[in-house]
Amino acid sequence: QITAFLKAIKGNKYEDLFTVTLFTGMREGEVCGLLWDCVDLTKGTIRIDKQLQLERNSGGNHRLLPTKNSKGRSITLAPSVVSVLQKVKRTQLENRLRYGEDYVGSGFVFTDELGQYLKPQAVRRAFKQIVVKMGLPETRFHDLRHSNATALIQAGVNPRVVQQRLGHADVNITLSTYTHVLPEMDVEAAAKLDSIMLKKA
Repeated sequence: QITAFLKAIKGNKYEDLFTVTLFTGMREGEVCGLLWDCVDLTKGTIRIDKQLQLERNSGGNHRLLPTKNSKGRSITLAPSVVSVLQKVKRTQLENRLRYGEDYVGSGFVFTDELGQYLKPQAVRRAFKQIVVKMGLPETRFHDLRHSNATALIQAGVNPRVVQQRLGHADVNITLSTYTHVLPEMDVEAAAKLDSIMLKKA
């Protein structure tokens, strides 16, 4: 499904945002609220300490708030994600030159052509259209985050590292949420024991 999804989003105006979300496990508000000030393309890291949220009774205005548990986190990016962000930055520079004074330059990583932030509701709708077209069962934007975590755990990444990358307050939250992955890993662990123990015997 991940492979099919990456193929399905090719050319979509939110392709870069969807890709970064899938590869980082960021929450919807976190990826929409990501600022260039929090991105280090040289080191290949991002700082996640804000989320873009709709203000109540504001007529559709959004504002940046602390993350869910009010604790920031830094994560290392896969090289492919760094490449995506470099492309996003180049596109924004091109748009700044194209639109001149009309370009907003809001400082957000993911924006429209005029540099204005993307509303999470619009991103969510676009995601929904894609998965429906793919014929996937009921799928939420948040499931990109779950896909990321599941892939990390299946790859044998330490749960505490997964916890830190996702921004869970406690590793038990991570373990309880992704217990469905553990039985498969248990079988793999048993197989690895033979290769380790018998080699040393």
